[in-house]
Amino acid sequence: MKNWIYIFIMTAVTFGIRVLPMTVFKKPIKNPFIQSFLYYVPYVTIAVMTFPAIIHATNSPVSGAIALAVGIIAAWLGAGLFPVAVISCAVVFIVEFFV
Repeated sequence: MKNWIYIFIMTAVTFGIRVLPMTVFKKPIKNPFIQSFLYYVPYVTIAVMTFPAIIHATNSPVSGAIALAVGIIAAWLGAGLFPVAVISCAVVFIVEFFV
């Protein structure tokens, strides 16, 4: 019975997030601040879910934080997704020996 309540709540929240904006806002949004805010919401949501998982997925939060920093630097320098992932995994593997 408890699972059905959880499923109902998740359905209501998902429905509200996806349907209410379409029904409430009939005209296009012209405010640049609101447009940019809505543009970045998915990226912020992914970041909020991903970054804590990166830190806590390892045996030590220190190794996760170091791998995150190295991965950000590698991506900033132009490395693709796969090289960044491999470099970050290697950093976690190496740092776990010392921490």
